[in-house]
Amino acid sequence: MATDAPHFPCTASWRVLKGAFSCFASVSFMAATVLVTGADGFIGRNLVAFLASRGYGVIAASRTASAPDHPNVVAAPLPDLALPFDWQALLERCDAIVHLAGIAHRFSDDEQYNLVNHRATDALAKAACRQHKHLVFVSSIAAQSGPFSEQELTEEAPPRPANSYGRSKLAAEQAVRASGVRFTILRPVVIYGQGEKGNVSIIHRIAGLPIPLPFGALKAQRSVLSIDNFCSAVVMVLTDPRAQGETFIVSDPTPLTVSDLISRRRAVLGRSPWLVPVPERWVELSFAAFGLGDTWYRVGKPLIARPSKLLALGWKPS
Repeated sequence: MATDAPHFPCTASWRVLKGAFSCFASVSFMAATVLVTGADGFIGRNLVAFLASRGYGVIAASRTASAPDHPNVVAAPLPDLALPFDWQALLERCDAIVHLAGIAHRFSDDEQYNLVNHRATDALAKAACRQHKHLVFVSSIAAQSGPFSEQELTEEAPPRPANSYGRSKLAAEQAVRASGVRFTILRPVVIYGQGEKGNVSIIHRIAGLPIPLPFGALKAQRSVLSIDNFCSAVVMVLTDPRAQGETFIVSDPTPLTVSDLISRRRAVLGRSPWLVPVPERWVELSFAAFGLGDTWYRVGKPLIARPSKLLALGWKPS
């Protein structure tokens, strides 16, 4: 016998009910306690403080076992991740993991990159799977591309890492996917903010010099990411179940040139940009003459990786 279709009193009432259900689903999905590995680094320190300020309990795990003085944060020691480590005791205390620990801004050989960035992540993912936790693995845009790209990068493009660091991060991503854990993979571009490292830090230090700089003619755009936007992206994927099983590029929506970065930095310092339009080829040759050819590829060549997929999920960067 046929039955009548479900009837709702009015469209407005249904919208209210639907909104309330969506809100409840989001809150119920939120992880109460998050284990952050690599909590003593530039990104980790900022992320721990960001999560704690938003009501999360945080286990700040690091080699130094230090944590900010905040009632929501406890410190936990991590050993050298090049050695075998039993994650079970730490995982029993958390609802989700944000895995930052690894080797990045220093020279290391292939074996160390493999042990720390790949094998340790593999062991963590398998342990998290056994405990039914959600693992947010912070990879890198280096897992997808070399230091520059003439084509705009997307998550769907075949990954082509160009160095040992990038290859170890890509291998770690593959291990996470194969482990069976509930996962989200983030591929951030270079991150800037208080305590920053890497090429943006170098550019900001140069911008602080009280001299004219020969970068006015550089037009190559590069994607960068503020530390606050990175932290908000982490919260987004922790709270939205649609992020599970997905990989996301994370960047500020608008790419910048080196000239833009210097101008913005000098504006903060209350100075004019003072940029001289020296031909790009001359600048490139100057970098090469000082043995900085690799640095040129990271500042003078393009790398655009937009966060379109993350924005489509509802991420609202500042």
